[in-house]
Amino acid sequence: MKLSLGFSPCPNDTFIFDALIHHKIDTEGLDFEVFYDDVETLNQKALRSELDITKLSYHAFAYVANKYVLLDAGSALGFGVGPLLISDVEISISDLQKGKIVNRKSEIVNPLIGIPGKYTTANFLLGLAFPNATNKVELVFSDIEDAVLDGRVDIGLIIHENRFTYQDKGLKKIIDLGDYWEKQTGCAIPLGGIVVNRNLPLEVQHKINRILRRSVEFAFANPKSGLEFIRSHAQEMSEEVMYKHIELYVNKYSVDLGAEGKKAIKLLFDTAREKNIIPEIKDRIFLNNDFTDY
Repeated sequence: MKLSLGFSPCPNDTFIFDALIHHKIDTEGLDFEVFYDDVETLNQKALRSELDITKLSYHAFAYVANKYVLLDAGSALGFGVGPLLISDVEISISDLQKGKIVNRKSEIVNPLIGIPGKYTTANFLLGLAFPNATNKVELVFSDIEDAVLDGRVDIGLIIHENRFTYQDKGLKKIIDLGDYWEKQTGCAIPLGGIVVNRNLPLEVQHKINRILRRSVEFAFANPKSGLEFIRSHAQEMSEEVMYKHIELYVNKYSVDLGAEGKKAIKLLFDTAREKNIIPEIKDRIFLNNDFTDY
């Protein structure tokens, strides 16, 4: 059986999926047609139900929960992994809350913020922390640093490996939105998960979950096995940065969400619903529905 599979070319995803797509583990008769896309493109594909299995942002998942169900394996949750707001000048949080910043010695009202996609969890956290920050433009995540440097946007919302590179370009952190979430909730921040189309037979859904966990476990046991594959998609990233990226986003929640991970996801959705950021979710969220209310 051949299934369509979408994930990003970022090191955390290629690390997780290497063993699965290259049959370094038992895939129980499944083969995969792989699509490599940035996270917002994957979110949009999920909205159109284009893929059998896909990585997506948790924010986006709220809009497609009637079409997809969340696997226990493969997720990116954690502490200290959140998106950052950056600029090329020092900007105080209080000024940003007021909707005014001083940039290049001039006052800017309602500054323009470059975001990595409407349905990203990063954008959800931005709305949570700064509800008045509504002047946004969507950019490919890897272009946001340059957009700030070029003056096309006043502030950038960065994710992924850009956490490790923005300072080298002279950019400055305004706030770590993951840290903001952690201080508000005490929970890990759910960034992205792996979902499977609900139309697939239930036994196939569980098979995918099993082999994905097997793939993550293989990667942890053999961290250099997929090095060339990871490097080939890593946009000229150094090996040191690649593995920093992997260490940041791949952890125990990537093997299995567990009760702790599911609690964090539930809190994310409950908070978003209370603030009318996402629609009501009526369908079962987790493939293994062993968590109260979900």
